[in-house]
Amino acid sequence: MATQRDYYDILGVPRGAGDDEIKRSFRKLAQQWHPDVNTSVEADIRFKEINEAYQILSDPQRRQAYDMFGHSASGAGQGFDPFAAGGFQGFGDLFDTLFGGAAGTGRRPRTPTGSDLRYDLRLTFAESISGTEKQIEFTSLARCETCGGDGAEPGTRPTTCPKCQGSGELRNIRQTMLGQMINVSICDRCRGSGTIVETPCHTCHGDGRVERKRMLRVTVPAGIDDGHQIRLSAEGEAAPRGGAPGNLYVVAHVAAHPKLRRQDTELFYDLSLSITQAALGARVRVPTADGEEVVDIRPGTQAGGEIRLRGRGVPNLRRATSRGDVHVLVDVRVPSRLTSRQRDLLEQLAAEMGEGPDAEDVDAAPDAAVDGAADATRPKRARRRARRPGLRDRLRDVIS
Repeated sequence: MATQRDYYDILGVPRGAGDDEIKRSFRKLAQQWHPDVNTSVEADIRFKEINEAYQILSDPQRRQAYDMFGHSASGAGQGFDPFAAGGFQGFGDLFDTLFGGAAGTGRRPRTPTGSDLRYDLRLTFAESISGTEKQIEFTSLARCETCGGDGAEPGTRPTTCPKCQGSGELRNIRQTMLGQMINVSICDRCRGSGTIVETPCHTCHGDGRVERKRMLRVTVPAGIDDGHQIRLSAEGEAAPRGGAPGNLYVVAHVAAHPKLRRQDTELFYDLSLSITQAALGARVRVPTADGEEVVDIRPGTQAGGEIRLRGRGVPNLRRATSRGDVHVLVDVRVPSRLTSRQRDLLEQLAAEMGEGPDAEDVDAAPDAAVDGAADATRPKRARRRARRPGLRDRLRDVIS
């Protein structure tokens, strides 16, 4: 069995921490790990862990019991809360159980809650950037309008459960050498509600719910990402016999952009340039979050370089006025096949730059330097005649 983490360690507070310090730490961690904000795999587990720790340490009786008896008193990680229905009733009942004190009988019955629902909403890339409103349709259990949700036929009312006397639970007390041992369980007659329906509603047959098709309008915020959830409180499944409804979680599924890659609020685009475009400069169209934009490529742009378009990325969900950037990653495209004319032009360029196939290696650099110095002594007009006119333009037209 895995070792359970200490509640104080989970919230990052010392054992003597005050209520305000515990509350501040909980709020900070809850904002960091809430599944609506944090989409990591461990977010849901961490958030439940943080919430469980806060529920124990923020309650004086539960905290006192936990400080004395650890997790065995708090019931952590066992799938139940002994301080809720079906377990110990605070610190007083803990001593009742261990040392035979009197057990109270005035408990409030359990209030059932409806199940949470999930709806998968598909969005285009443009809708995730700009935000939108969507109308969704789904089927769920809703409150019965005939009986108002209490499950009783109109004109009648639910009555107090005779088995548990309205407490919603059954207690079995037995004597041991340590004193009285109390076993608390949910009443099997009323299922913890404390009431029973003698004359069930003819529409819902006593459940208080009927299956119904529902339609809702969902506001999708700008900048939502794939896997993000929108929580609609109390829009989930109705609870049986008048309890609180659950929540509806709308999960976004965003279609990928054909050219852009997204990472949080940043967008990345792979730009492929020809060797002439990279060397001579060019004007190209680049996709952004709001459509295409013309970008000037500087002459001499190198492969592996990055051009950053600030504020052209994805809107920030938390700060509406803030946006990410578009990162244009440059790749220089080298032709794998050349025509004879293209080869001649490139060889002329290589010869002018001293990079022809007959160029000597690095060890011959001093001789090359002497030849260059001799060439520098020629008149400027003679050097211009030595160059091939129009080479730059012909390279651009032929290779790009």
